Amino acid sequence: MTEARRSLLTIGAFFIILVIAILLYVTGIIRDNLVAPVILVLFGSWIVALALMRGSNTQKYARSTFGTISMGLILIAIGVAWYLAGFNWLYSVALILLVFGVIVIAEALKNK
Repeated sequence: MTEARRSLLTIGAFFIILVIAILLYVTGIIRDNLVAPVILVLFGSWIVALALMRGSNTQKYARSTFGTISMGLILIAIGVAWYLAGFNWLYSVALILLVFGVIVIAEALKNK
């Protein structure tokens, strides 16, 4: 799959994610302050899925699969941390640090 087709696929997926978040809000499943975190979590999940679809077939100057998965995990962590900030901001900080720690450890083990 070429990068242009992946980009078009990602734009379509983003619009679908926006529709899902709007429908969740309109039906009363989520409150208005949770629309953005839901979008971040769903889009981060899409980026992880896109990276797994790409596999190890990266192009010469393209982002690596590991980098794309890391970016998706960071988006998911930001969305969940945004939700957890409503309970206690320390949960958010702990989650972000945990995700960064896991990514750094995975990178260190990958380059071993």
